[in-house]
Amino acid sequence: MATLPHERANVAILVTSQTLFMIAMVTVMTLSGMVGQQLSPDPALATLPIAMTMLGTVASTLPASLFMKRVGRRLGFITGAILGGVGGGLVSFVGIALGSFWLFCAGNLLLGLYQGFAMYCRFAAVDVASPAFRSRAISFVMAGGVVAAFLGPWNASAAQHWIAAAPAGGPYLVIALLALVAVGLLSWLRVPASPTAQAVDVARSLAEIAGQPSFRVALLAGAIGYAVMILVMTATPLAMRAHGFSMGQVVFIMQSHVLGMFAPSFFTGGLIARFGVDRVVLAGTALLAAAALVAASGVGLVNFWLALVLLGVGWNFLFIGGSALLSTVHSAAERGKVQGSTTWSSSPWWRSVRCWPGSCCIAWTGRHSTWRCCPRCCWWRWPPCGGASGG
Repeated sequence: MATLPHERANVAILVTSQTLFMIAMVTVMTLSGMVGQQLSPDPALATLPIAMTMLGTVASTLPASLFMKRVGRRLGFITGAILGGVGGGLVSFVGIALGSFWLFCAGNLLLGLYQGFAMYCRFAAVDVASPAFRSRAISFVMAGGVVAAFLGPWNASAAQHWIAAAPAGGPYLVIALLALVAVGLLSWLRVPASPTAQAVDVARSLAEIAGQPSFRVALLAGAIGYAVMILVMTATPLAMRAHGFSMGQVVFIMQSHVLGMFAPSFFTGGLIARFGVDRVVLAGTALLAAAALVAASGVGLVNFWLALVLLGVGWNFLFIGGSALLSTVHSAAERGKVQGSTTWSSSPWWRSVRCWPGSCCIAWTGRHSTWRCCPRCCWWRWPPCGGASGG
């Protein structure tokens, strides 16, 4: 079967760019809550910087899709990396150096913009790959997170003391530098021309597209996977520190979690090709339920580790499965609005709100109950929130 021009090189660029972006996001998830706790005037606001990152993602996701539809993937990714990655990293660093909680929140908001653009890397993998290679291309792009699983938490820990005048500021400078590297790589990205101009390719309304069962499954897979993962991942570093675990142990748990999120990407595409996307999505849902059960059984290191690994693998199956399924429900002319609406719907405003329960619980019930009390803060949310509870 014929391949597209520069297929392998384009996928390699997207894999590397995704890796650099994921190092930034893993650093934020590992460190920003603890930095927020140090800078914030109120302990209940500790995870507000992470919530601002999610808010920045929500605000930029749909505009990013429309912008890239107009100017192309390459310029879109470069814009997001400069404004969000470089700008967000620098503003966050300045906020820490000045001891300004709100400036630090503003930097994290810009880092959310970086995520809003970078989330389209998986769709760009579809654009640059031939039909037979698409599911594996998505998996390879997501597999860039395997490197980030080690370098993200390491950056959050090892670079904290690089600049004495701004403790914990070093990791955010690293984020800015890595975003600059991503800009250089993305300048070589060559996305094949889209066939949207064909007269036979008539765009349907979004309501008509959304009426397809496959569209709804893809949408729910992304939304549920992200909602559960973000809540538990955000609360975990604060919960572990509140229970007396060391920063090294926090880094180990976060590395294991992110490895669980992305290591399966090497074979998830193959699983989809062999067993079908429906079974892979169902397996991901079962793994999220298993993570909730493990987390509910206690607050030991083993509980944190196993719950976060299961959570990561479950998210991977839902995310890649949903992405592969989504690529089958729209034409080239419908691509921009479908990708934009589904990516936005996977991270609506309530995804940002889910970043607050961990710190709110600290203020309400005391630092020693963080892992246990999350369900009492969000009992009204989707049931797998129980994954953040303790026995």
